[in-house]
Amino acid sequence: MIKNYLRSAWRNIARHKFISFINIFGLTVGLTCCLLIITYIINELSYDKFNVNADRTYRVTRIFYSRNGDENLHLSAVAPPFGPLLKNAFPDIEKVTRILPNGTTIFKYKEKLFNEKNGAFADENFFDVFSVNVTKGDKKTALDDPYSVMLTTEIAKKYFGDEDPINKTIILDNIKHEFKVTGVFEALPSNSHMHPNILMSFNTLKDTAIYGEKQLETNFGNNSFYTYLLMPKEYNIQVISGQLDAFLDKYVHLPGMPPNVKTHQATKLTIQKLTDIHLQSHLDDEMEPNGDTKRVYIFSIIAAFILLIACINYMNLSTARSALRAKEIGVRKVIGAQRKEIIRQFLGESVLVTWAALIFAVTLTWFLLPYINGLSHLSLQFNSLFKWNILLGVLCLPFVIGLVSGIYPAIFMSSFKPAQVLKGMLKVGGGNISFRKVLVVLQFSISIILIVATTVVFQQLRFIQTTSLGFNKDHILTTAYSGTLTKQFESFRDELLKNPAIKDVGRSSRIPSGRLLDDQGAQVIEGGKTTPTNIELKYITTDYGFVSTYGMQMAAGRNFSRAFPTDTANYIVNETAVRQLGWKTAQNAIGKDMIYGGTKGKVIGVVHDFHFESLHQGIIPMIFLLPPPTSGYYNTISIKVDGNNAQSAVSTIRDTWHQYVPDVPFDYTFLDERFQKLYESEQQESQLFTIFSCLAIFIACLGLFGLSAFTISQRVKEIGIRKVLGASMSQIVTELSKDFLLLVLFAGAIGLPVAGWLMHEWLETKFAFRISLLASWWVFALAGIIALVIAFVTISFQAVKAASANPVKSLRSE
Repeated sequence: MIKNYLRSAWRNIARHKFISFINIFGLTVGLTCCLLIITYIINELSYDKFNVNADRTYRVTRIFYSRNGDENLHLSAVAPPFGPLLKNAFPDIEKVTRILPNGTTIFKYKEKLFNEKNGAFADENFFDVFSVNVTKGDKKTALDDPYSVMLTTEIAKKYFGDEDPINKTIILDNIKHEFKVTGVFEALPSNSHMHPNILMSFNTLKDTAIYGEKQLETNFGNNSFYTYLLMPKEYNIQVISGQLDAFLDKYVHLPGMPPNVKTHQATKLTIQKLTDIHLQSHLDDEMEPNGDTKRVYIFSIIAAFILLIACINYMNLSTARSALRAKEIGVRKVIGAQRKEIIRQFLGESVLVTWAALIFAVTLTWFLLPYINGLSHLSLQFNSLFKWNILLGVLCLPFVIGLVSGIYPAIFMSSFKPAQVLKGMLKVGGGNISFRKVLVVLQFSISIILIVATTVVFQQLRFIQTTSLGFNKDHILTTAYSGTLTKQFESFRDELLKNPAIKDVGRSSRIPSGRLLDDQGAQVIEGGKTTPTNIELKYITTDYGFVSTYGMQMAAGRNFSRAFPTDTANYIVNETAVRQLGWKTAQNAIGKDMIYGGTKGKVIGVVHDFHFESLHQGIIPMIFLLPPPTSGYYNTISIKVDGNNAQSAVSTIRDTWHQYVPDVPFDYTFLDERFQKLYESEQQESQLFTIFSCLAIFIACLGLFGLSAFTISQRVKEIGIRKVLGASMSQIVTELSKDFLLLVLFAGAIGLPVAGWLMHEWLETKFAFRISLLASWWVFALAGIIALVIAFVTISFQAVKAASANPVKSLRSE
């Protein structure tokens, strides 16, 4: 029986090659999208699960509250004392490990200098918590001793070539101290939330020249230490979470906190599961950019939509050509076939078509994955589809999709009455026609939603690129500040400015495109009375050249000046700070006394609001501090260069850098590149939305092409009669197209409001500064017009062909 079903299915596929091609091709494209997105979802859900102890490892995070009780900062790292204190307070904790990223670290081996961006201090428990393959050295003791270091295989090869790195020494430049190589480890896989390539012994930090043992035990203000807890198997972490407030009240007292306020009312600790970090953690100061659960949901829905469109094609084309198979069904019923047997036959055909499509889709996925990886900067693996639980699901796809796409045609065609069929009295009911129309409307509604989504994402990205940031980000070169420059910075700056291609130079603790995380508490002095403020006033330290380098404009007052030595105790604020401090206007703020970080000074300038952070965040109150000239409170140098002579400027900066800082490699980026990286996820979404919307439209049009071709072929004699009676080609094309175009218009009426609501939610969730959908009404009109035009072109190809045919040929058989 099964052999007979398969033979009949194959004969039917071969007999109707055009329809079969459309079905198989549409399902192939839909399944390819589905498989690509499945590999993406597998990759996103796999983060950190390679760790043997992933299910019992947690990260400690810290929340800070403003004076009015609002959460204003949630850090993914905590202060150094918390690790040991938690271990002592909660004996159930098996292990605690702390990691301190070291930013850009300069190492020297012999005469070679290396800039490493992923160096970190890690304690001896690191390898007990995280699963890392150590290829050389003993992971149990490799990080025990101060000034020991472990390298990834790649870094070891880079430094030592084919030499054995064990017991060789490299010099950490900023402290001029030798580190002994005690181990080599394989780099953490791409699906890890962190990727340190150099691990320095945490015990090194006990040296007062680097950090200090007392600081490690008492400094609750430096929240830079990523702290992880290893718990017993199947441990209820809520046992500890519920006691963290009492823990804080007992061990931590924040300076300046009123006696009636408990510590947990100003700051809290939370515990976060390791495997939740990548998709569910979007905290301040994450070690690396994370993914997003919402994006996983969005792409899953898109894959389902595209697959649904392909299934709809199958349903439509199968029911449309039901009249062609009516006699076959009638004969089968006359010779004794039961309805359930006919249903099984048609479902078998559907499953066979889907199996053919799956084979093509798997091949296409294999070819396309490298391109997708290059586009998205991901590391999607084709072999991830061959894990037994995933493979089982993939192998079930043909049966599920075959059932979904084939069940309605099977039930519909198996209901034909043999007497009517064999007498030629079969009429396709209006209910079937209506259902096909519903399916076409659903297809184009989904396509229109994707077109709108693509266009809105493009519009938002264009808005981001063209919105004035309040300063000029173009042609600003940024490089890490070296403490070696502190005493000779003025000479260094003067040497640079001798080149006309270098316009200005400034230093700062942070630069635009970063996050504003630092706050020291502000108090306003009015009429001799000091009043604490309820606002979080974020600060950056700058020098005299920072404002001019970035081309920021003063709303009132002046910039810091070398002519005023007392400026080291004065402040510049932004307009948002003026408003929130209650000073009404920028001019009113000039000369106001305030205390910030315990230092009393005057406001000497107000800078116009500018976007220091990305447009995802709103503009927050800021204050600029000017450290003493010989202090080292800077992290970055910003240099404004002439865009027409950028190469000359970079050459001069490099030569001058090596002249003043010969032991530090010169490494730089341009600010506009940093801002570009802030919107990488939106760029990826834009590209993927474009691909998926084009595919959805293509599959929908493929089905519409086949459906219109079949429908028009059933009206050949009607068209011949119309032509004989004098109908023009345009009239015939209009008559054949209007029913389909009305369906597309109806799809627009459904899809456009849904798309508007979805994109409003997307913009509201992701961006503090965004386009107005009301002002972008043309986006929705354009999406409807595009769908209408594409549908018309698809239909008119067949309509024109039918309208231009010789009516004699179509009427000859009458």
